[in-house]
Amino acid sequence: MQLDAGELSDFYESALGRAARRQICHRLKLFWPHCRGLRVLGYGFAPPYLKSWLTEAERVIAMMPPRTGVTAWPATRQLAVLGEEDALPFADAVFDRILVVHGLEGADAARVLLRQLWRVLAPEGRILLVTPNRASLWAQLEASPFACGRPFHRSELASLLTDTLFEPVQWDRALYLPPFAGRRMAGLGDGFERLGRRLFPGVAGVHLVEASKSLYGRAVRKTPAKAKAALRPAATLQS
Repeated sequence: MQLDAGELSDFYESALGRAARRQICHRLKLFWPHCRGLRVLGYGFAPPYLKSWLTEAERVIAMMPPRTGVTAWPATRQLAVLGEEDALPFADAVFDRILVVHGLEGADAARVLLRQLWRVLAPEGRILLVTPNRASLWAQLEASPFACGRPFHRSELASLLTDTLFEPVQWDRALYLPPFAGRRMAGLGDGFERLGRRLFPGVAGVHLVEASKSLYGRAVRKTPAKAKAALRPAATLQS
């Protein structure tokens, strides 16, 4: 089952969703504490995690694939677009940072998507993937937003990255809070995180991996057979 943008937005507005975002954002900020003056792309459904960089980055764009749909974001201006995963509507090497959340596990062709992300990433740029951990409850329960698509073991994710000319740089895990936690339990998220990291590190809900771009090969830019509505502002899709 693939959740759409509206369903994901609803999840992140719930007590459990806010707790999940807080735990994942805490780990993301350890990777990228600042993005001042950088160009940032969020792919999949990344708006809940892009907020902290909005005021300091030179540019922030949230791109969502057709299977997810698109939602207007943020409220004050339009930075969300819809585009095809096999033909990203951006010039080569244009982004300094790429964050992928709710994106890789649902891709029709993960390698094709990663090669497109490789193409639009600057030579010294970094990509950061947040993907479901195959060993976690978050990847098993149908109601979980991280149970959609393909979960990964760390070794599978590492192989996929190296196969698509990325070099994993550092790894982390997050989300030890149970995916069925109610409002009261969600408020204990920090405690679950500390306990889980110490006692059960292998069952975290998501893997986080930062990778650099290998320049030993070149990604081939795919030209669609026919013109696609590749860059469509969310505002145009609300009517």
